[in-house]
Amino acid sequence: MFPELAFLLIHFMCTLVSSDQQFGFTFNGFGPKDISLDGAAIRAPNGLLKLTNSTSQQGQAFYSNQVRFRNKQSAKSGTNASSVSSFSTTFVFAIVPEVYRLSAHGILFVVTPTKSLSRAPPFEYFGVFNPTNKTNATDHVFAVELDTIQNNQFGDLNYDHVGIDINSINSTISEQAGYFDDANKFQNLSLFSGQIMQLWVEYSGLEKQINVTLAPVGIRKPKRPLLSLSYDLDPVINEEMYVGFSSTTGTIIFTSHYVLGWSFMVNGRAEELDLSKLPRLPRIGPKKKSSFLTIWLPLILAIMMLVTFSAVFYYVRRKRKFAEVLEDWELEYGPHRFKYKDLYVATKGFKDKELLGIGGFGRVYRGVLPISEIEVAVKRISHESRQGMREFIAEIVSMGRLRHRNIVQLLGYCRRRGELLLVYDYMPNGSLDRLLHNNPEISLNWMQRFRVIKGVAAGLKYLHQDWEQVVIHRDIKASNVLLDSEMNGRLGDFGLARLYDHGTDTQTTHIVGTIGYLAPEHARTGKATTSTDVYSFGAFLLEVVCGRRPLDVQEEILLVDKVGSLWNKREIIRAVDHNLGVDYVAEEVELVLKLGLLCSSIDPNLRPSMEQVVHYLHGYESLPELSYFDSISQSEIAYKSDRGFSNFTTSSHPSSAVESFLSSGR
Repeated sequence: MFPELAFLLIHFMCTLVSSDQQFGFTFNGFGPKDISLDGAAIRAPNGLLKLTNSTSQQGQAFYSNQVRFRNKQSAKSGTNASSVSSFSTTFVFAIVPEVYRLSAHGILFVVTPTKSLSRAPPFEYFGVFNPTNKTNATDHVFAVELDTIQNNQFGDLNYDHVGIDINSINSTISEQAGYFDDANKFQNLSLFSGQIMQLWVEYSGLEKQINVTLAPVGIRKPKRPLLSLSYDLDPVINEEMYVGFSSTTGTIIFTSHYVLGWSFMVNGRAEELDLSKLPRLPRIGPKKKSSFLTIWLPLILAIMMLVTFSAVFYYVRRKRKFAEVLEDWELEYGPHRFKYKDLYVATKGFKDKELLGIGGFGRVYRGVLPISEIEVAVKRISHESRQGMREFIAEIVSMGRLRHRNIVQLLGYCRRRGELLLVYDYMPNGSLDRLLHNNPEISLNWMQRFRVIKGVAAGLKYLHQDWEQVVIHRDIKASNVLLDSEMNGRLGDFGLARLYDHGTDTQTTHIVGTIGYLAPEHARTGKATTSTDVYSFGAFLLEVVCGRRPLDVQEEILLVDKVGSLWNKREIIRAVDHNLGVDYVAEEVELVLKLGLLCSSIDPNLRPSMEQVVHYLHGYESLPELSYFDSISQSEIAYKSDRGFSNFTTSSHPSSAVESFLSSGR
């Protein structure tokens, strides 16, 4: 009997020891079999892990096998229930933007049940989450985010923060990126400065405590963590999980996300990385020049400049004084102001051969900036009246902070005498209006049109709900939707209607818009709202599917009336553009047409929000059933409501004034 008891005792002790067994790994640079890659993630020959690039928006890298996180509790507890073990990890990373001081999303260290994250969108959600699992307790996701984008929709703290995410992209706790030095003084860090940094994540299974610490590489781990959260991860982490990294970037502003080394340990402290063995980042900036170019040539040039400085100083000062308008209040907007000389050189002196188009707000020219060689579109607008100019410049700078892959980026401005020049990203494929109506050689297929529709919807949702302020576009139409090199739709000309208002009498009811896209209540009251934008977006949806302008001037009937009549006859599919032939998805076409009718409802309260529109288009929600569409009063309201307004800024014939300067590209 005693041998049997001894065997049972030994077996029980071995079980306890094995349950607390350590498991870990350390990668000072990554080998070919160390990790499993997906999306844009690649491993460089020197062992450097790059998660994103300029051709794909997301990348993931996970430890190849699942990690066991749960141990049997000790015999003292009197139960066989399991709990999450203590674990710790540290990794060295760098976030390097291609454009100085502009970044696109960040890096996520994540513990997840699966490596297959194909349902996650390629932006906004770090390639892990999506709109349907923002706060889903069954997702079993624990993550630490290094975020370089402020998205108020997710409650982000600022443009540079570290957060702990538990089953949601909305951080449970977050702080400004930085660390506490030996004197316990907080030192700020910029995550997307290109600087190499190190992060430590530690969880105590006994104390149910999560600590996150950040520091520049080479500095020993700070004693005080950046984030400290009391949280029991038992309901979150399964017995076996995958650990790794996920990252996303944009399509206009690209950012490279690197991981140089990684150490992980369950039931113990992660082994320190050997910084001397870590791979190097790719060279940033120009190659090293010879000592003559870097030392002697600048010295010779400096001496020559000193000799000639006194002779040219007065001439240069007077030339600049009269070339540009620069007032004291504009000094704070220095980073957003372009030099007139640079724009003049970029557009080859504003030559006609660089002219992209002419519209109600001025002329637009293609240009290439002389130093960065970035293609831009430069819009020249007359501003003889100084009324409201200071407020408008403030609006330009504010809107320059908008960051979304489906919005044309407003880069800055320049003022010179009676001109205001606005600088935008260049869109090589021009406007959607031109391809739909004025380019018989190119016909957009349904897949391209549907992608443009979803992109514009996402951009408008960002303006209405996701930015720090509500931005009302006021002139959504096909000529204000531009196409980039990959035929993605981008919403442009937001806020330009405000410029038109600055030069008018403030007592005058001044409506800005285009007949056919204009909501009935907007025409009656002159008040623009997010709901009037939704109405315009509805007209835009019908135009893209039907290949017809929202207003038929000769027949004096709106496109929404025609589509509504076909819907009432249960023949709505007949409204599709004949140029599509039969190469389209009928369910998607019918969805967009019905959504266009819903957005075009006469009653503003019946129109969906842009968040609902996005969910309908992506299939996250089902579209409400339309029983009958009243198509009789739509045209009557549209034509009657524009009478009585002497200052009604519209284009009743799209082929003339509506054919804006954007039609040839931006």
